[in-house]
Amino acid sequence: MGLPATIRSRFRFAGDLVRAGEVARVLAKYGLAGWLGDVEWEPLHNALKSHDGKILAGQPFEARVRMALTELGTTFIKLGQMLSTRPHLVGDELAAELTKLQEDTPIDPAEVAIATVEKELGRPIGELYLEFEGVAMASASVGQVHRAKLKNGRRAIVKVQHPGIEGVVRRDLDILGFLAELAEKNEQVRRYQPVILIREFSRTTLNELDFRREFRSLQVFRKNFAEDETVVFPKPYPELTSGRVLTMEFIKGCRITNTAGLEKIGVERQELARRGANVFIEMIFRDGFYHADPHPGNFLVLAEGKIGLLDAGMVGRIDETFRKQIEDVLLAAGDRDSRRLVDAVTRVCGTPKDLDRAGLSADLTEFFDEAGSQAVGEFNVSGTLTGVAGILHRHRLILPGKVSMLLKCLIILEGTGRLLNPSFNLIELLKPWRKTILWRRFSPKVRLKNLFRLYGDWERMTETVPRVVLNTMDRLENGKFAVRLEHRHLKSAANRVVVGMFVSSLLLASSILIVRNMPPLIWGVSVVGLLGYVVAVVFGVHMLWVNRDKLVEDRDGDWE
Repeated sequence: MGLPATIRSRFRFAGDLVRAGEVARVLAKYGLAGWLGDVEWEPLHNALKSHDGKILAGQPFEARVRMALTELGTTFIKLGQMLSTRPHLVGDELAAELTKLQEDTPIDPAEVAIATVEKELGRPIGELYLEFEGVAMASASVGQVHRAKLKNGRRAIVKVQHPGIEGVVRRDLDILGFLAELAEKNEQVRRYQPVILIREFSRTTLNELDFRREFRSLQVFRKNFAEDETVVFPKPYPELTSGRVLTMEFIKGCRITNTAGLEKIGVERQELARRGANVFIEMIFRDGFYHADPHPGNFLVLAEGKIGLLDAGMVGRIDETFRKQIEDVLLAAGDRDSRRLVDAVTRVCGTPKDLDRAGLSADLTEFFDEAGSQAVGEFNVSGTLTGVAGILHRHRLILPGKVSMLLKCLIILEGTGRLLNPSFNLIELLKPWRKTILWRRFSPKVRLKNLFRLYGDWERMTETVPRVVLNTMDRLENGKFAVRLEHRHLKSAANRVVVGMFVSSLLLASSILIVRNMPPLIWGVSVVGLLGYVVAVVFGVHMLWVNRDKLVEDRDGDWE
């Protein structure tokens, strides 16, 4: 049996089709592809069966989802890691299970890594670095990290992309996009917006494949914190950087999980947690550009007590509109104003048509009343955000990707802070920013800026409206003004009118012929008139049958 046109156009290479079949088989193996049963493609249906012919597709279980994604490899593991930050989308249990996903990528041989560096930077490795350690110190899904020494003697870290990984990721993303389009046809899955989700995931994943983006992010962070002597970001070297190779300054420090090392440096753990969290809060609320992965492995403590931040491959951006939306949510939650909170949340989220606003308001009010009754030391941001995500999930509200990334950052940040200080409370550090938010909104500078923006909008309107009115008046005066009414099914409606008139005329003419006994006659009945009746009935029944759906729509008044 041949492939449907949609599949042939989507997968142009045999390898893509083989991989698509492999994905289908793995999903079926773990009973995760029930919705694929609706696809009219026989080979896919065969893939959904076990060796003894039994259908494997069924209800997904959390552990099976994790195992399937692990078996499918890098791209799917990353997808699972992203979904682990979306409890409002996949539920708390599945999100918790997906946090267990780990990338186990083998290290490329030294000659492979060196060949990649030389190809990307256009010179032999000896001309680029004074020293280059061929054995990588660590390996992740996209690339691996090597120690090196620059020509000036400075120590450096070189991040080298795995060869061929871009092609693998792009192929898998194409397959995921195709599966998302299939899933969109299922009514139960459609409400989770799989196409939008995969499109967002593809964008962030492809960004990670371009090391020049991380290079630019490091430059922005170093500029934003240039006057803060307590924070250090690695310095990137542009002449030793390309899309697949990133060379940056080596920062020597102690991991925050190394208790003995921190004691040797003499840094206060509580103070370290507070300073580290404040850095991220400033990124989010001051700069609108933040490091989106504050897990313990990305923190170093330097000998002089400075905080070093590593791995700027995942960053988040907050534009002015998004900042206002988040501030609206925070202010409404702080005031325990359920009506404002529901309005703010629905502005941020995708809102279903049948949203129960009263139920959402009641759930949020009850939740924040319970959270507000907790002592300050017992309150935690991660628990609150997880609880709110659960409420949104129940009411089928979909958080945009940028919101999920911010929530994930705050949750991980609090977890990292509590690793240093069990009594760490992120909410206490967020409280001072309430005043900053209010001042930013109502400061004379902001009011004046909004006034100028409003003036610009009114100026454009005063220029446009008179022109439109004058053009309309000219058309009226010259007799060129026309109003066009459009019916969605005008052509088919006209056809029905014509057939109806024909049938009516035929019935009328046939009746006259029969009444007047127009010959020839059979049993005293006009043959021509009888034949006209038969033809009219046939046409009438045919019209009703062919246009039965249109007639129902017209009956319900489906006009534009």
